[in-house]
Amino acid sequence: MTASLRRSAIVAVLTFSVAAVCAAPALAAPLDGSSGSSSGSSSGSAGSSGSSGSAGSIALPIPSPAGLVALAAAATQTGKPYQWGGTGPNSWDCSGLVQWAFRQAGVNLPRTSQQQALVGTPVPLWAMQPGDIITFRTSNDHVGIYAGFGQVFNAYDYGVPIGLTPLSAEPPINQIRRF
Repeated sequence: MTASLRRSAIVAVLTFSVAAVCAAPALAAPLDGSSGSSSGSSSGSAGSSGSSGSAGSIALPIPSPAGLVALAAAATQTGKPYQWGGTGPNSWDCSGLVQWAFRQAGVNLPRTSQQQALVGTPVPLWAMQPGDIITFRTSNDHVGIYAGFGQVFNAYDYGVPIGLTPLSAEPPINQIRRF
């Protein structure tokens, strides 16, 4: 599939998703009254400062409106160069791009990928949706925004313009977070 066709497919999915879920919550209370749990690859302090999770919530496989807005904002930066420590507007590193994109959606995130891995609501792999933040390796040293169809939108590395990368080309996923 060409990059242009992939981009068009993702824009179509985002348009549909925003229309379909704007009023739908990304979290729900368990029906049995238990406190619930977001099982998945969570480590660290999910309840740390800046966390938007709520006790007794479980992740649903529904994209969050803020995540979809952030993904759309990030997509406007397609083709710009990677720069370690870059915070825009002419070049980006991975966490600078994610921080900026979510700021456009009204969500203030910390600056580094390691800090970003500890905020928001943990999401299990089976519930990952476009707009969720993904960090990689146990060191959480890379972050991107899941775009759907097995693609992550990110500032990948030197020589690779900002854009989509197949998850299969990324290191192992460590954290998935939703805002």
